[in-house]
Amino acid sequence: MCHYIFVTGGVVSSLGKGIISASIGKLLQARGYRITIQKFDPYINIDPGTLNPYEHGECYVTVDGMETDLDLGHYERFTGIRTTRANSMTTGRIYKSVIDKERRGDYLGKTIQVVPHITDEIKQSITHLGDTGQYDFVITEIGGTIGDIESAPYLEAIRQLKWELGRNAVSVHLTYVPYLKAAGELKTKPTQHSVKEMLSYGIQPDLLVLRTECHLSDGLRQKVAGFCNVDLECVIQSEDLPSIYEVPVNMQRQGLDAAILRKMDIPVGETPSLGPWRHFLELRQSATEVVNIALVGKYDLQDAYKSINESLSHAATYHHRKVKITFVNSETIDASSVASKLSGFDGLVICPGFGQRGIEGKILAAQYARENDVPCFGICLGMQMIVIEFARNVLGYADANSREMDAETTHPVIDMMEEQKHIADMGGTMRLGAYDCKLKSGSRVQTVYGADMIAERHRHRYELNSKYTEEFETAGLCISGTNPQSGLAEIVEIPSHRFYVGTQFHPEYSSTVLRPHPLFMAFMDVIVGEK
Repeated sequence: MCHYIFVTGGVVSSLGKGIISASIGKLLQARGYRITIQKFDPYINIDPGTLNPYEHGECYVTVDGMETDLDLGHYERFTGIRTTRANSMTTGRIYKSVIDKERRGDYLGKTIQVVPHITDEIKQSITHLGDTGQYDFVITEIGGTIGDIESAPYLEAIRQLKWELGRNAVSVHLTYVPYLKAAGELKTKPTQHSVKEMLSYGIQPDLLVLRTECHLSDGLRQKVAGFCNVDLECVIQSEDLPSIYEVPVNMQRQGLDAAILRKMDIPVGETPSLGPWRHFLELRQSATEVVNIALVGKYDLQDAYKSINESLSHAATYHHRKVKITFVNSETIDASSVASKLSGFDGLVICPGFGQRGIEGKILAAQYARENDVPCFGICLGMQMIVIEFARNVLGYADANSREMDAETTHPVIDMMEEQKHIADMGGTMRLGAYDCKLKSGSRVQTVYGADMIAERHRHRYELNSKYTEEFETAGLCISGTNPQSGLAEIVEIPSHRFYVGTQFHPEYSSTVLRPHPLFMAFMDVIVGEK
């Protein structure tokens, strides 16, 4: 029998439901249980693929090509699981599925309503993974904040499932306990109101996780337990910590996983040691030397490059270093400022993105790194900027560009695949998900991976134009990875450079806490070796 854990949030958004969900998954996994985590987002978009990064942060991509919320990145980094489209759902997908069924006549002429048709679709999506028999626990995070009108159908679905599943389902509710500086007091009233809101939907939270900037006394926790009908051992505090990776240890210390198991009548057993995880934390805490990395991009937002930031952090940690990442807005880079903006960094990452804005700055950054032998890692659009820069300044094609940026260029070294040219819809139509990549024998990347064939995740529409492959290779830009089915370029590198690598795919999606990505590790190898 599969067990279900529902994670909801109240009071305010951005409390860290994704981190708590990932931490619960990590702790149960450490006890030997098979777990998976899914995210339900209340917005009506089919997926976040068409959303502005300023509004939604990074768009994460699963191995099977689903564009998802960035919380799925946390799930994978913490637990090492591989999520799929079944792990991500939006109101848009729920309603589209119901409407498609109605158009086919699946409902036999019935009037389609939120209850039961939308709620049944949500319930089916929640239990789908559990029904496969592959998991002992399915953790379901509901996006948004309790009280949002968009969340109502999800809460009704949870209410029904809790009733139907009995002790095989628990509700974990995350709230906020603010500190009023003027009064010198922590206030529990927002939590009480949030739980009251949950009760109005017919859901009694089984466990409360209280986000706080200050330590909560046992007396305050007892007060929350009494007012909210929750056992004291099930009132857990989640204080601000130096790193999100300390959250699982903090949750285990307070017995969150043990409380969940007791609520489900499952024997608790011994507390896992979390040895490799604690080793990772010890490395982070003991590191003193700093690696300075410039992130050259155009989205000046903390979450826009979340997976890249975390991948750099993983790699630095295992090199006994702290990483200091400085965002450099590529729109501010021009020929007169590029040296002053990029000098002094140990390495550059040229970021992914879409559209014309800021690309000339990225091209100048690639040129600066190439000419000054600065370790440089270009990802997706970043790789394309490396290619364009090389075509302009080494091959001598002054107007070389991508057709995405300049449809009239006479040297489209980056062009759209033929099969993409007739697609009208923007959402979900790019080259998405994991594709095979054959590595060139003797190349840097083949040495890094220690393999001849790999598979990495993509999210793009434009590709390196194969008409120019021979010219690039002759001039010193090695095409060191190609897709064996299509022949499309996956990786470029300059072998004579200390580290000058561009990947059409997104390696950051595959880096986890316990298995940092080899390319980020190799990037850090070069930097640390020089320091």
